Amino acid sequence: MNLNAKIYIAGHRGLVGSALMRQLTAQGYNNVVTRTHAELDLTNQQLVADFFESEKPEYVILAAAKVGGIHANNTYPAEFIHENLAIQSNVIHQSYLAGVKRLLFLGSSCIYPRDCPQPIKEEYLLTGPLEPTNRPYALAKIAGIEMCWSYNRQYGTQYLAAMPTNLYGAGDNYHPENSHVIPAMIRRLHEAKINNQPTVAIWGTGTPRREFLYSDDMAEACLYLMNLPDEQFKPLLASYRNDGLPPLVNIGTGVDVTIKELAELVSSVVGYNGALEFDSTKPDGTMRKLMDVSFMRSLGWKAATSLGDGLELAYKNYINR
Repeated sequence: MNLNAKIYIAGHRGLVGSALMRQLTAQGYNNVVTRTHAELDLTNQQLVADFFESEKPEYVILAAAKVGGIHANNTYPAEFIHENLAIQSNVIHQSYLAGVKRLLFLGSSCIYPRDCPQPIKEEYLLTGPLEPTNRPYALAKIAGIEMCWSYNRQYGTQYLAAMPTNLYGAGDNYHPENSHVIPAMIRRLHEAKINNQPTVAIWGTGTPRREFLYSDDMAEACLYLMNLPDEQFKPLLASYRNDGLPPLVNIGTGVDVTIKELAELVSSVVGYNGALEFDSTKPDGTMRKLMDVSFMRSLGWKAATSLGDGLELAYKNYINR
């Protein structure tokens, strides 16, 4: 992508989108198109069609989605599948009609089977049952990958799906009930410190293992993929490969920690000195989700921010937001 290429970032205000915006600015891109939800409802087919007809972006990064943790997924399953299916269907189809050169569709590691081998390779998609607590979201994202695959095969488009591991960083959602694990911990432990609470309850047993990627590293990886030369980018797409695999790339660190280790690290960063009590009556979710990132590393990219450094940055963002 040249620096004045017209690039549309769908979902530019979220955790992923805001990181993409920072990275685009840092790299000197000067023709980035954005719309807030109030300006463009991506679930509205006609509005999305009108937007693409008038703007005609050359590149699209689809970061807009309804996201949340276990509680949110369990509470709003209909919204998770309906809104995500509508958003990606509208954006991917209109990108094809508008002649978009490349599209990057972003999902998450929850697309993979609950009990698949670790670390998780791209080829494990659709090889077993999904984690029930986030199945509506995961199925929507799998449908998005299939859309990219189908359009590449039928129309020769260049649509790639990138599946980041668990993300955290500036612009995260710190809602007390609907947030993911790291922002939820940061908020609860910070408030416990301020209120001198002697203990803090953590959902689950603390034994599941999770991998976490700092959001700005994820954004750097996305732009790295979008800027791959044709001889590296095209072999990633289903229309140019014969192995039966979807146009899918994992993005992560290749390193995981237990939830207990994470909670202790967040406590240290926040400066909370009380006790952590793990509530085994709450669901653990998948016991391990570690991404195999050898494919991404073979393309020449590796995450640079350690979990400790990333948490320090995330906490500073939380208290200064």
